[in-house]
Amino acid sequence: MSELSIKIRVADRDYPMRVSPQDEERLRLAGRLLNERLKEFRDQYGIQDKQDLLAMIALSTMADRLKVSKEKDGTDAALTERLARLDEVLSGVVLG
Repeated sequence: MSELSIKIRVADRDYPMRVSPQDEERLRLAGRLLNERLKEFRDQYGIQDKQDLLAMIALSTMADRLKVSKEKDGTDAALTERLARLDEVLSGVVLG
């Protein structure tokens, strides 16, 4: 499969990348969202240092990811339990 050479601009700096065509749109969107978060954090906290801003965004993003992962694990466990109960009910109906 062929790769594309693209540049993603983050914090006023271009980052060259080689990506598959199906990943291009996702990476460009990620770059835009990251730049929007940079502006939000700069406005909210008054921080101008780009490295500090990127570190804060990385920390916030990882915390959000851990929260979503934990919520997903809870949802998966609840769904597994409900499916097991449904399976028991259906087994009783078929066998009974």
